[in-house]
Amino acid sequence: MSGKKQKAELDPTLIFEAVEFPDAYKISYLANAIIFPVYEDVLRDFGLFRAEYQLLMCLTHYAVLSSRDVAVLTRMPRNSISRAVSRMERNGYLTRTPNPDDRRKSKLAITPPGRQMHEKIAAYFATREREVLDALPARERAQFRALLSKLAVNASKLDR
Repeated sequence: MSGKKQKAELDPTLIFEAVEFPDAYKISYLANAIIFPVYEDVLRDFGLFRAEYQLLMCLTHYAVLSSRDVAVLTRMPRNSISRAVSRMERNGYLTRTPNPDDRRKSKLAITPPGRQMHEKIAAYFATREREVLDALPARERAQFRALLSKLAVNASKLDR
């Protein structure tokens, strides 16, 4: 062993109950454990940023949306979505048509190449989600999913 002191290994689980908002912190930690590694892979493999994929994901599940709709569905800032719309339209992943009721708004729809890109990226998320949730047996995973859904529905009713 060299003359240098060995640094003790940091245990990230110690903060889980120490913070003043332990449940929110653990939810954030779990989301980050899934989201960040996948978005690094998506950027490396496909050159897409988070807002761009979020846009594709939403448009895959809704025939037509506005940028504002996507911001509501994802809780992402509208300016991030607007930049993503421009880039994804240039890349041929979505179409943008003027809304006849309000010329300031556009109707967004996914294209077949956009849908194919979504399917590729969704597989990355599904794999990572499985890796993180493998700690739960099937019964607990179903309970977790039900509780998570209940919390997400409640959060969707909050103003911001």
